[in-house]
Amino acid sequence: MSQIETIVYFVRHAESLYIAGEERSRGLTERGRADAIKVKDILLHEPVDLLISSPYARAVLTIRELADHLHKEIVPEEDLRERQLSGEDFFLSKDRFIQAKKQLYDDPTFAFPGGESSQQAQERAVKVLGRYLDQYSGRSIVVGTHGDIMTLMLNYFNPAYHFDFWESTTMPDIYKLEFQGKALSNVTRLWE
Repeated sequence: MSQIETIVYFVRHAESLYIAGEERSRGLTERGRADAIKVKDILLHEPVDLLISSPYARAVLTIRELADHLHKEIVPEEDLRERQLSGEDFFLSKDRFIQAKKQLYDDPTFAFPGGESSQQAQERAVKVLGRYLDQYSGRSIVVGTHGDIMTLMLNYFNPAYHFDFWESTTMPDIYKLEFQGKALSNVTRLWE
């Protein structure tokens, strides 16, 4: 007996200017707002039963156009928030940021002071995804997310999704995931 297919669309947020101390509230740039309309246009041709998102403004705003067009609410999920890279007392300079990300992917249990390891962030996000795969089996779910969290969730199902994949993603980006039960069977990039 074959499993019922569930579709999950991971939507990495559109461009957002980094503003220190405004991790949760920073919105989209002008380009990001234009790209959110493109996200809507791409996903209008896909079945969408439910929209969930990181509570961070940039993730919600990237799928807001789609939600409004479909007359659907966006369900915020705290555990889909971006990974806490480090605490406020531990600052990573821009030139060290990429190196720090690679270190976190290379050692899943490592965390910078005040931050989350890849393993910790992955566990909380995958738990949310698993709950929705159970509750919405056979349906289609859009997930407003972040590059790190998206990569870590994909990595849970296939270790080939690692630092290089994270580094290759764009803002925004869209991936269509096909699940048979809770087994990931196919991933297709939809963003052009």
